Amino acid sequence: MPTRALSMLLVLMPIVAAELPGQEPRPTTLAGRSTVYAPNGAVATSHPLATSAALSVLQAGGTAADAAVAAAAVLNVVEPHMTGIGGDMFALLWSAEEERLVGLESVGAAGSLMTPEALAARGHESVPVRGVEAVTVPGALAGWAALIDRYGRLTLGDVLAPAIRLAEAGFPVSPIIAREWAEAADVLQEDPGAAATYLVDGNRGPVAGEWVRNPDFARTLRHIADQGPATLYGGELGRQIAGHVRQTGGFITLEDLAAHEARWVEPVSAEFRGYRLWQMPPPGQGIAALQMLRILDGFDLGAMDHNSAEYLHHLIEAKKLAFADLAAYVADPDHMAVTPERLLSDDYVQARRDALDPGRALDRPDPGPALTDSETIYLSVADNHGNMVSFINSIFYAFGSGVVVPGTGFALQNRGTGFSMEAGHPNRVAPGKRPFHTIIPAFVTRTTPAGETPWLSYGVMGGSMQPQGHVQVLLNLLVFGMDLQQALDAPRFRHLDGQRVALEAPIRDDVRARLLQLGHQVLEPEGTAFGGAQAVLRLTSGWAAASDPRKDGHAGGH
Repeated sequence: MPTRALSMLLVLMPIVAAELPGQEPRPTTLAGRSTVYAPNGAVATSHPLATSAALSVLQAGGTAADAAVAAAAVLNVVEPHMTGIGGDMFALLWSAEEERLVGLESVGAAGSLMTPEALAARGHESVPVRGVEAVTVPGALAGWAALIDRYGRLTLGDVLAPAIRLAEAGFPVSPIIAREWAEAADVLQEDPGAAATYLVDGNRGPVAGEWVRNPDFARTLRHIADQGPATLYGGELGRQIAGHVRQTGGFITLEDLAAHEARWVEPVSAEFRGYRLWQMPPPGQGIAALQMLRILDGFDLGAMDHNSAEYLHHLIEAKKLAFADLAAYVADPDHMAVTPERLLSDDYVQARRDALDPGRALDRPDPGPALTDSETIYLSVADNHGNMVSFINSIFYAFGSGVVVPGTGFALQNRGTGFSMEAGHPNRVAPGKRPFHTIIPAFVTRTTPAGETPWLSYGVMGGSMQPQGHVQVLLNLLVFGMDLQQALDAPRFRHLDGQRVALEAPIRDDVRARLLQLGHQVLEPEGTAFGGAQAVLRLTSGWAAASDPRKDGHAGGH
């Protein structure tokens, strides 16, 4: 998060640690909010209008699944650079009726014309980051429909209604979103559809408080509500998208859209001190969070001060080890040679743990392409039946590919840039193959003699920040006893690559100095995003919810 924005969130307090001569004291904490407590249901999203929409759906008799999709659709309107039906989605859902956790994956594949040879013939050594060549099949809408079909009580039209109203009538843009929107103006100007949809007078993003409408997207959502998701996956909307993509040089066809299906999958997990962290299986990067947690479980973290140099060093080094494996082995599971079970096995984890040097930062290059940028929304919902949904949706970079098919009102993702073109790599681009994915929802259960019981639905959005953010938030709760909002507020690190690690400003200067001695290259927070977390926690009776002050959102309940 840029320093100017971060400074708005800081409370200046005296620093106990020694200061360098003439240096201004560092703030020691992010500005705190209170944890939200509610008796019936709870919601945490990155925008107040999305939280309000989800609560209205819960109060109208909808389930957590219905409310999650309603919030996601609203976020497509109010936070369009982050998310939408042009992207992909994952969800972990605790079904109170079934008393189990289920996973839903809706990841679009590479188009049937997307081959390494086709890309090379156009002079590309890697999949382009922007433009129509990076577009893969958008999977989110199929996932939204699958979620409410199985676990909802309302229709797709019902849950899309709040988003339709906002897109049609308009809304004032919030501050953090306005800043990020403006930063993407150059990308949007490259595509006529994007410029017409998202830029004021075709040349700038809206400023905070400025009113914005998206009537094209309102019409698209009404059409989806009337025709169902099939309109995108082989129907009228799909023909419009596939025709434009092919005409402008992309690789997806109408048949590719028609072939897409959301998948129900078994989540993967790792135990930690009486709790179990759950993640989606590959092609997502959730396996890295599990491996980090397992590596760290071999150390006495409680004996280390929170965010001390010793503590941060262990977390940073565990992240490096887990991400080295992530880059080497994780891809579309149909193409992986190493299983998640092997990466989490006792002997394998012990070997990785043994590679962690408590006295020195590992000097290793960033493993593989640095796929660290990601524009994503994460939200969490719980209802009065005991259902909980951990939900994430992304179009990858800000405004995804930067391509908007004229008249549709939404951006298409650039998830194709997540592929490798390296021969023999499990994540090498190929027709119909799903790319390595950065977006990961998380869920935590308590391990009891009677089995697993639901405890926490949470996530931390932001590319490679997500696994390391998941671990930091969970350790704040389980090792240091923070309440839910404190666990989200606490300052974070973000390891970037090699020995480069960025630290949020409240982390003390003596800690920074010690990390330098250990071999880390310590960066100031300018230009680094430390994620945006949302969380809902089950109490003995009722719910607790929290929302990250690094975003524009809030938590609410009823």
